Amino acid sequence: MTREATRIRVQTANPYDVVVGAGLFGSLPDLLGDRVKRVAVIRPRAMAATGEVIRAELAEGGYVPTLVEIPDSEGAKTAGVAERCWDELGIAGFTRSDAVVGVGGGATTDLAGFVAGTWLRGIKVVHIPTTLLAMVDAAVGGKTGVNTAQGKNLVGVFHEPAGVLCDLNALQTLPTDDLTSGLAEVIKCGFIADPAILGLVERDPGAVLHVGDLLRELVERAITVKARVVGGDLRETISTSGAEVGREVLNYGHTLAHAIERIEAYRLRHGAAVAIGLVYAAELARLAGYLDDATADRHRVVLAAVGLPTSYQRAVWADLFEAMKLDKKTRGEQLRLVILKALGQPAILEAPDPGLLTAAYTAIAR
Repeated sequence: MTREATRIRVQTANPYDVVVGAGLFGSLPDLLGDRVKRVAVIRPRAMAATGEVIRAELAEGGYVPTLVEIPDSEGAKTAGVAERCWDELGIAGFTRSDAVVGVGGGATTDLAGFVAGTWLRGIKVVHIPTTLLAMVDAAVGGKTGVNTAQGKNLVGVFHEPAGVLCDLNALQTLPTDDLTSGLAEVIKCGFIADPAILGLVERDPGAVLHVGDLLRELVERAITVKARVVGGDLRETISTSGAEVGREVLNYGHTLAHAIERIEAYRLRHGAAVAIGLVYAAELARLAGYLDDATADRHRVVLAAVGLPTSYQRAVWADLFEAMKLDKKTRGEQLRLVILKALGQPAILEAPDPGLLTAAYTAIAR
């Protein structure tokens, strides 16, 4: 992967680039700009070495960097950790012309974006995602947030980054399970908008688990899907039903996925939960009479081919059903789920019959 970096434009009211390539840390000053003086590098313990490299480069470039260490994974996404980050910014004297850089996985970029979006009502943030999941999903789109005891991402703000650097070299040392987890969001993009993604994965499922040109193409395609959706509906103002679903389409498979994560106390990888949620949404659409058997079955086949789970525990359905009611797409007491009417044709299923929801879960339960 020695070719030039790819720039994917996210065309919102505040446009920015997602840069995909290798050896991109040197591009960070271009995204920060000349007015920034202080930069808080928020990174988890696991990213200590990478954070130090970025700190040193920032210092050499004339910035005043501050390293802020946060817990790994979902443990970072709490109000307590956010408060500790705010304290660090206050002690360092951060003003509205300063910036935050989030270095790590999706939990880190969610937390870093939330901290930047709430400090002085919003300062610049640049994301450097180091996992596949963060590159194709969490770091792009301006959604930030923390978890509560009641559910995932229930507290947050929309705060777009000034740019995103997806350095694929970071994936070279990523554990296989984490790489596999990220593929769930890539495959989701294939079902909702870009079927070519599915064909690339199906052609050689083993090859997508290695960092190379194929994985780079999948990353670029998935980011392009998200950029297009976010550019048309940044704040999920297009909703309800009909032909135009808007940004909610990106939550395909996520209603059940977030409920599973809550039941698991976030011990299960997000991508694994999403994979199960995708199969569930496909079964729901099939039973509701919208989706053909071949496309519904394709969900299970392509996800299993890369090692993702496609079923979940039968005994916990009652708990999952209650947790699903807290989904962000719910309006009043009406549950709303993203489904497919056909490949690449998402829709919203509003207030589905509880019996239908149970039947769909029975079809995927083990």
